Amino acid sequence: MDVTLDDEALRNLVLFEDVTGASGRDCVRADGRLVVVVARGEMAEAIGPGGEHVRRYEERVGDPVRLVEAAEEPEDFVANALAPAAVYNVTISENDDTVAYVEVADEDRGVAIGKEGRTIETARTLAARHFGIDDVQLT
Repeated sequence: MDVTLDDEALRNLVLFEDVTGASGRDCVRADGRLVVVVARGEMAEAIGPGGEHVRRYEERVGDPVRLVEAAEEPEDFVANALAPAAVYNVTISENDDTVAYVEVADEDRGVAIGKEGRTIETARTLAARHFGIDDVQLT
């Protein structure tokens, strides 16, 4: 599924690539932070030694930044969007709506949901943009 980027997202991705050396695939603002989808296999480069690259990028954009690694399969992408929660399994159900059912460790439910539901809402937004998934639910 092709993702449409607005001018602000394009500017943020160009800056992200300049500062970190990693490729960005998508960029959205969610709850006062910038969420960048990083090309698969480039997360270490995006973070940098001791978090230096992402910290420098945060300083440049003036907002907290959350990184999500891209994936070719929707199940892997949803799991990445909920990281660092321990995701055991993701099942995609395509009935009337396309729903990703995510099995997480009991002790990581709070991590998967995030403060005020931010992490799971971001996962829902990204899953819809990248794979046409209507909802993400924890089981």
